Amino acid sequence: MYHNVVCCHSPKDTVNLSISYCPLCDTIVAFERDNSTYGVSGKLYRSCLVMYDRADDTLYSQPWALGVIGSQVNRSLTKIPAIKTTLGAWLAKYPDSKILSTDTGHNRDYLRYPYGDYYTNERIIFPVPNQNQLQLHPKAIVSYIWQADKQKPHNQFSGVSHQFVHDELQQQGKQVVEFAGRQIRASWDKQLQTVVVEELDGTPLPSSTAFAFVYPGFFGKE
Repeated sequence: MYHNVVCCHSPKDTVNLSISYCPLCDTIVAFERDNSTYGVSGKLYRSCLVMYDRADDTLYSQPWALGVIGSQVNRSLTKIPAIKTTLGAWLAKYPDSKILSTDTGHNRDYLRYPYGDYYTNERIIFPVPNQNQLQLHPKAIVSYIWQADKQKPHNQFSGVSHQFVHDELQQQGKQVVEFAGRQIRASWDKQLQTVVVEELDGTPLPSSTAFAFVYPGFFGKE
């Protein structure tokens, strides 16, 4: 919540990775970082986190995992499957997990949500386009999957995407949809209380949770 980008290693220390979270959008994106590190630029794009690569200062739109300004414009980061859940639910299912320490040297209460009622109210603090396409409460929770194509628009996304509404999946259990030329499945994980997106053979796919206003803002029709 306070540290929007953290750099770490995969459980077997085989991959350098970064995990990013935007509290304004409720988006979480994990990606391979090679030998570089990523930080918080202090900027926002469509009300969401903008990260930067410390190696070349390229700015990346976090919900797209896409370079938007700098030498790596239109570069897609290599995403890694990640989900947002509670620590208790995660440890109950994966008790041997490594957990980031809250001993950061900062005097912060990591157990308290610091943004009042922002998580549930209808307010969007900064301008976000395409809100006329929104058919849900702005802070309803969705998960989305996306894949950029080889087009090179500047500061825009080009590719395919699909969103899954958590309330719907909680009732239905699962949905199978067409995505990028094949069928994929989204399922409600009762233990983790979230949506998991995967290939039909069970291989996890990178996805992100988000407030509902984010999806039309980043993937809607301009």
